[in-house]
Amino acid sequence: MLLQILSRKLFILHFMITDCTIIVLPGEEENEKLIRQKLAASLSVKEESITAIVFKKKSIDARRGQVKLNLRYTVYIGEQPPAAGSGVFTPGWKQADPKRRVVIIGSGPAGLFAALRLLEEGITPVIIERGTETAQRKEDIANISRDQKINSESNYCFGEGGAGTFSDGKLYTRSNKRGDISRILAIFHHHGADADILTDAQPHIGTDRLPAIINNMRKTIISFGGEFHFNTRLTGFTVEGGHISAVGLSTRDGETDKNSTMKADTVILASGHSARDIYTNLTAYPGSLEAKSFAMGVRVEHPRELIDKIQYHGQERGSNLPAATYRLSTQVEERGVYSFCMCPGGIIVPSATSDDEIVVNGMSPSNRNSKWSNAAIVVEIRSEDIPAKYRTGLSEKDNILAGIRYQQALEQEAKKQGKGQAAPAQLLTDFIDRKASKALPECSYSPGVVPSRLDSWLPEPISSRLREAFSEFNKFMKGFITQEAVIVGVETRTSSPVRILRNADTFESEAIGGLYPAGEGSGYAGGIVSSAMDGENCAGAVCKK
Repeated sequence: MLLQILSRKLFILHFMITDCTIIVLPGEEENEKLIRQKLAASLSVKEESITAIVFKKKSIDARRGQVKLNLRYTVYIGEQPPAAGSGVFTPGWKQADPKRRVVIIGSGPAGLFAALRLLEEGITPVIIERGTETAQRKEDIANISRDQKINSESNYCFGEGGAGTFSDGKLYTRSNKRGDISRILAIFHHHGADADILTDAQPHIGTDRLPAIINNMRKTIISFGGEFHFNTRLTGFTVEGGHISAVGLSTRDGETDKNSTMKADTVILASGHSARDIYTNLTAYPGSLEAKSFAMGVRVEHPRELIDKIQYHGQERGSNLPAATYRLSTQVEERGVYSFCMCPGGIIVPSATSDDEIVVNGMSPSNRNSKWSNAAIVVEIRSEDIPAKYRTGLSEKDNILAGIRYQQALEQEAKKQGKGQAAPAQLLTDFIDRKASKALPECSYSPGVVPSRLDSWLPEPISSRLREAFSEFNKFMKGFITQEAVIVGVETRTSSPVRILRNADTFESEAIGGLYPAGEGSGYAGGIVSSAMDGENCAGAVCKK
């Protein structure tokens, strides 16, 4: 009997497929012999019994003195891996039926992935985008630094691909229960993203690569019968018997706006959280919106080499390690204060959507090799934190938009403190010490920065929490507080202050039948991947119905 058990175990051992994670030093990840030796030792098998290994995932562990790489493989023992090509994303898009049409408002990740999902069922996606195509959008963005003015319809937030087109292109998310993350990554890869995004623990594409990928997605959608209408803004909804029947549109042709109506009994609303006019339109329909928490603060920028040295414990980064990232969070007076959208080797960019405001954000090229690293440091804002003046004398439905008015007020104050689109800035050390900065270091923000006492004009609940949080962060990252660091204001659009209510099962608005809120603007997502998955989920619900 014992002999039979041992024989059975031996048989299992000689025919096995298993995942295994090993630890190597930077530069050793290309040494296949070493990797096989480590895998064999970890699995307690002979090296020659491993018939194949397939790389799955890489992550960096820089928590302790020596920086290490965690590499995960699928190991085949006595087995052969699947044939080449199996497991690769295979498109299932169909030629669209022109009689089956769904209007999609917005061409960001939620809108584009919703369109691709509809095409799997042969449904025609009709994408309405208030901004321009990427080529024209690049010119409009370049004009912000040159002319110090914002094109309200074509900027870092509005235009083909949405806010994600000109961003770091981060593709990691903790929203893994919302959909198949690997499917989203595979679709990006299919349209031109590097294969690294399929295996890196924190994948990103880079602002230099994203426009071409977004263009390829547009080409796919059009080739299967989808439509794009650029320079076309949603102006309102026609609702009959509680169900949407048409959308009002305003199309810009040169300096002229042409108003029209498009029939639509099904609309996926993926407009992004900067399209504030849409929230105003929705207040006309009771039960369509609710207030939610959001966050506001500043963007802090350090020399990239400084952040690299802190995170890699003084080691030279070299060519085997990427520009270092960080993620920081703490609680100050019962509110979260945390880093957001950290851009290693990146730059700070102007993200206002109106010429009377200044808003900053961050982005990185694919190589993440600029001289700077930056991140938003923001403070959680709850409804009770919004000053009374933004809700006094207003109706209950208008009070839902109090958070948006608070955002706007801070953005407009930043404009007053800046010059053109040159943003108000202060040395991090001076912000903490509550004093004026006599001079500012070189900054990546291309419209320029001007010295300003952010410590004195930021709302006290925000500035006081930021000061305490910076001191806490410095305990985890020694050297974070330095005269080489500058803070730039203001970072206000990490998320929407309102949520467009929808049924949890059908994804359909409870207030307007046929309306499917999706993505960041709906308040149900935050980032490229979660927005893409949310767009797919809404489109999937439309397909079922």
